Amino acid sequence: MSSSYRPPTDSYDFLVREVIDVGEVLARSESGMTIDDISVTIREASRIAADVLEPLNGPGDRQGLSITDGEVSLPDGYTDAFATLAKGGWLGFAQPSEYGGGDAPDVVRHAVEELWAASNLSMSLGPLLTGGAIPAIAEIASPEIRSTYLPPMIAGRWTGTMNLTEPQAGTDLSRIRTTAVPEADDTWRIHGEKIFISWGEHDAAENIIHLVLARTEGAPEGLRGLSLFLVPKYLPGDDGGIGTRNTVSCVSTESKLGIHACPTCVMAFDGAAGFLVGGVGDGLSSMFVMMNKARIGVGVQALGIADRATQHAQVYAAERIQGRVVGIAGDAPIADHPDVRRLLLGMSSSVTAMRALSLQLAAWSDLAELAPEPQRADAARHRDFFVPIFKAWCTERAQQVVSDGLQVHGGMGFIEETGAAQYLRDARILPIYEGTTAIQANDLIGRKLIRDSGAVASEVVATVRDDLDRLDASGGLAPTLLHVLRDAVGAVDRCTQKILERGADARDNLASAVPYTMLWGAVAGAWMHARIVLAASDEAQHDASVSADAFAIGVLAPALGNEVAVIVGEAGDPNSAVRS
Repeated sequence: MSSSYRPPTDSYDFLVREVIDVGEVLARSESGMTIDDISVTIREASRIAADVLEPLNGPGDRQGLSITDGEVSLPDGYTDAFATLAKGGWLGFAQPSEYGGGDAPDVVRHAVEELWAASNLSMSLGPLLTGGAIPAIAEIASPEIRSTYLPPMIAGRWTGTMNLTEPQAGTDLSRIRTTAVPEADDTWRIHGEKIFISWGEHDAAENIIHLVLARTEGAPEGLRGLSLFLVPKYLPGDDGGIGTRNTVSCVSTESKLGIHACPTCVMAFDGAAGFLVGGVGDGLSSMFVMMNKARIGVGVQALGIADRATQHAQVYAAERIQGRVVGIAGDAPIADHPDVRRLLLGMSSSVTAMRALSLQLAAWSDLAELAPEPQRADAARHRDFFVPIFKAWCTERAQQVVSDGLQVHGGMGFIEETGAAQYLRDARILPIYEGTTAIQANDLIGRKLIRDSGAVASEVVATVRDDLDRLDASGGLAPTLLHVLRDAVGAVDRCTQKILERGADARDNLASAVPYTMLWGAVAGAWMHARIVLAASDEAQHDASVSADAFAIGVLAPALGNEVAVIVGEAGDPNSAVRS
């Protein structure tokens, strides 16, 4: 059975040209990129994903990591693959040109990150974390730190990590015990232990830069007592390379359910030299620059592995002959069984929605940095509102997609050699790390919805309804999508008003936070489908040789029909989110 990865280049080409307003982003970007440049970039990244990263995915999962005297070795081929990414400029192509990056906007970065995650989730975590550490350093650190650390990180010679979790302090960062003691030379000595540190130690780069949350002497208890420190594995040398080995080490690597080729480390800081990033006591706000990047990145990873599992299932279903198919004489592949077709269409439908939402979130992120006021502020508000929705919904939806992919394989899916089980194991971490689904949902209600009295939620509801009116006026294209989404938008609007009535301190709001967030995700995904169908309709109108229905069904079948009802229906009874 062939199961080679097929990067979604055509899907991205359609989305950036016809659905998401990428033109406005490019007009304001300093990258100088055009729409054609985006297509070329995605196609080149696709070649690397399919030819370099994907062939290592299964073998790396089976081989795993090795550790000797605190030094971690990646599986065979991984250091060479990382070197390919570094030499190609892929670690810094979306980073500031001031430090050697390419200034590519997030609409390009999201697409490339999907390709890395789909082809090799374990490998993709290294670039993801480095890509989050770079903007945190660029925005908060001193000029000296920026000039010392950013160029080699952007070049891919040094990688970055995020060190928050401790054995007694998971989600509750107020319990962090790692300490930082000031020295006379303006450095700090970091003492403590951190766990679950992805890519905390490896042999793919010459240096590893740890961003560490620690408590300073005399600091108040709780979150206000935390500060952020940069702790390198090797202190920088005078020549811009690496110098003295710092007293930070990997104690062990975690034995995990999935992502076996990702070095998830227990890190010990034994008086390691560190450098303050931001102000004393500003650690949490400083770290959230990286955390928000990581949360979005995890949502993109969920999209990637969902697409990979979908493709894997499609190939298997097209080749596997099993059972008599009603209405078909003779042998037929299981893809023709009605229920298998239902599963495959539902999986593909989810991927379509997630990808479009990823690009829309990226466009808001870009405009939040590039657009003039008041557009900049509006884009920032929409981005911030959708970060927890995107992270939570995509990662949870991916669980269903990879599970359905295994179901398509039947009993063979439970056997490791088919590869379907790896996607299930790897994807399971996504709703957990960088903030669980409940944390995202609490953030949506407490920090995003109630804080602005539902203003952004109301704006989004109005925008979706406007698009539905346009869809209705397009001549009855995708009537199921139209009716189901109208109902769903009404449900999310009613839920929003009920939550606002209860107020910030209502336990019922927290009890219903996850269903509410899932409802928002389902609505957002179906909204993306509506915009895709509208774009397909407009495209067809420019080509008299093809009808809008034929164009949409031929190119964008997952966006049509009852499959969209499956996505919206995953939120369950919308009224459940407002019950006591």
